[in-house]
Amino acid sequence: MNTIATPGQFTWPVRVYWEDTDAGGIVFYANYLKFFERARTEWLRALGVEQQRLRDEVGGMFVVSATQVKYQRPARLDDLLLVTARVQEAGRASLTIEQTARLQAPDAGGDSPLLCEGSIRIGWVDVATMRPQRIPAAILDALMAS
Repeated sequence: MNTIATPGQFTWPVRVYWEDTDAGGIVFYANYLKFFERARTEWLRALGVEQQRLRDEVGGMFVVSATQVKYQRPARLDDLLLVTARVQEAGRASLTIEQTARLQAPDAGGDSPLLCEGSIRIGWVDVATMRPQRIPAAILDALMAS
């Protein structure tokens, strides 16, 4: 179930499963990128933008071109995370998405602890050629209005 935490920010819950953890019992660092991907995909879906339909009918898709991730605290098995996504910067053919993963359970101060934060750059490409294209206006408008 999705919620909007603040204007312009999409939030998606992600449960930590056994498969997400490493030998130390904490979330394997690369899995935060999977959590971020899920939140971005569900954000698009909530806006009526289905990625498979875009690929099949529009002939374009988003691809990740760069990531920057900073880890703050570990998440563990069975934790419920709140993963956010919001447009940080928009261009004609790419977007930079700011994302966070927080523990849903508040700490002693009543805050949801920040576990991981990242900046993900995605570009729009033509499916057939994999060459950059302009993001369709309807998609860009929907993302910017959310």
